[in-house]
Amino acid sequence: MLATSAVQAAITVSDSRGEHQLTATPQRVVVLNWDLAEQVLELDVQPIGVPNIPGYQEWVVQPAMPDGVADIGTRTEPNLEKIAELKPDLILAASPQKDLIPRLEALAPVLYYETYNQSLNSAEAAIDNFRKLAIVFDKAALAEQKLSAMSERFSALKAQLHQAYNGQPPRVVAMRFANQTSVYLYSQNSTTNYALTQLGLTPAMPLPATEWGIVQKRLMDLQKAGDSYVLYFKPFHEEKQLQRSVIWNAMPFVRAGHVNSVASVWNYGGAMSIRYIAEAMADSLLAIAPNPPAVKQDGQD
Repeated sequence: MLATSAVQAAITVSDSRGEHQLTATPQRVVVLNWDLAEQVLELDVQPIGVPNIPGYQEWVVQPAMPDGVADIGTRTEPNLEKIAELKPDLILAASPQKDLIPRLEALAPVLYYETYNQSLNSAEAAIDNFRKLAIVFDKAALAEQKLSAMSERFSALKAQLHQAYNGQPPRVVAMRFANQTSVYLYSQNSTTNYALTQLGLTPAMPLPATEWGIVQKRLMDLQKAGDSYVLYFKPFHEEKQLQRSVIWNAMPFVRAGHVNSVASVWNYGGAMSIRYIAEAMADSLLAIAPNPPAVKQDGQD
């Protein structure tokens, strides 16, 4: 049964499987995937349990994970005993935990939200799930406020980039390093690609949709980017070694000074991650623009 602080009427909610009835607004939620953890935190809901919190703090970063949240193992193998001890009144699961749903339902009601799938536009799915979760937690007004602010932020950043690049926004390759010899490029259904288009930018090496919105390529394949702008997301722990790579330094975009790192943001996250991705990429591009702004953008409204 769902815990309640007051008597409430049952509410109808929806997830990727359909509609469900909850007896009340959840008060104790365990979240099994980072994108969903981000979504509920953005709704001003503090989960009682989240997997691999140190990893979240390194890779996701925003929004910050509050103190006092229990670490419940890994995303693929959450600790079911620990979850039971937390006495949740709701568990949120995503595709990495789909096979666990029958066992999880023995502990508490489960809502399942799918965001990353080859047939989905991940950004649109993340926004849709954000709205669905807002209904679950009675935060619909807050969700719409944040989505509206995100749209306004996109417009402001687009205008800044247009000016900084003298009316000719650059073609961009957004990527992560797998290691010093291979990279992950973002495909057309990724949240990163969506953020690029919201900034008025064009992917320099467009790729078809994939499950997670990424395609692994050899480092040498980046030659096809020519002198387009290349942005690589942190963390990348071999960055110093890369700067000494003959192959890397021979790339046309490196020779042209058209490359920069991007602050750590989560490219497989929820709705607000799209804003953070856009802000981080815009900051990176503005720093190497032909006509950079006088004051560095701080990512604030």
